[in-house]
Amino acid sequence: METQSTLYKEFPLFLKRYFPYKVQKISLNAGFTCPNRDGNKGYGGCTYCNNRTFNPDYCRTEKSIIRQLEEGKLFFAHKYPEMKYLAYFQAYTNTYGELEELKRKYEEALSVDEVVGLVIGTRPDCMPDSLLNYLEELNRHTFLLVEYGIESTDDRTLGRINRGHTFRVTVDAVERTASRGILTGGHVILGLPGETHENLVAQAGVLSRLPIDTLKMHQLQLIRGTRMALEYEQHPEDFHLFGVEEYIDLVVDYIEHLRPDLVLERFVSQSPKELLIAPDWGLKNYEFNHRVQKRMKELGAYQGKKYEI
Repeated sequence: METQSTLYKEFPLFLKRYFPYKVQKISLNAGFTCPNRDGNKGYGGCTYCNNRTFNPDYCRTEKSIIRQLEEGKLFFAHKYPEMKYLAYFQAYTNTYGELEELKRKYEEALSVDEVVGLVIGTRPDCMPDSLLNYLEELNRHTFLLVEYGIESTDDRTLGRINRGHTFRVTVDAVERTASRGILTGGHVILGLPGETHENLVAQAGVLSRLPIDTLKMHQLQLIRGTRMALEYEQHPEDFHLFGVEEYIDLVVDYIEHLRPDLVLERFVSQSPKELLIAPDWGLKNYEFNHRVQKRMKELGAYQGKKYEI
């Protein structure tokens, strides 16, 4: 029987290298903002962004980090009482602030019982060397993964979505982080306006040349209250929203063009129904993964099959 892990590198198996027990990420909203919202780089944020899409109910800004973690633990503990946790600084830009304030927030999370590491989501233009010096030291004592919102490798796309930085900035941040021995992840959105299947498959090769350890990808989703939703209303012809079968084909092609050792954390994202305009496939993440694996087996596909060094 062929196992999933022969098809692509899975995140749970990656975590097993570091932990002999089950670990679960708990999302946090630590009250950060973005340089793209407060006027430092721009206003209004990225055109696709509504942060309510990735904050669970226990994750509210007015709650302390400790309280959010304790409530998150209660949420998961009934399944696996012996579970340990990673504090996932997820909402907005989690390295954007004064160094002492950042340290206080990270260390507050690590002070909670059964929290065994940090995952820090951020932007490539918000990683000063002074913070990297601190993270390099922290990394000697605890599990640490820094996850960069890359979104696209195409500067035209980055401009169009009001990202506020170029791909060169991403390359620089990823290389500086990885050179410190810190686990480094990336996040991309597949199907941003103007990007075709061919562009995206080429993107897989570009990302594979970066020293990233993990990769998250998900389909473009149109979310209520975003500037992109308004753009779609005015110019729907500029957008290509994938049907589920078409997106499965893209993901399989993308995986085949990725470096074989890159750990793949996810392929889709699920936004709350009340915020999602389109596409609504009605599939849970594990159901989508199952369909990707089935298609890969049918095609004889596997990660790195078409990767060119």
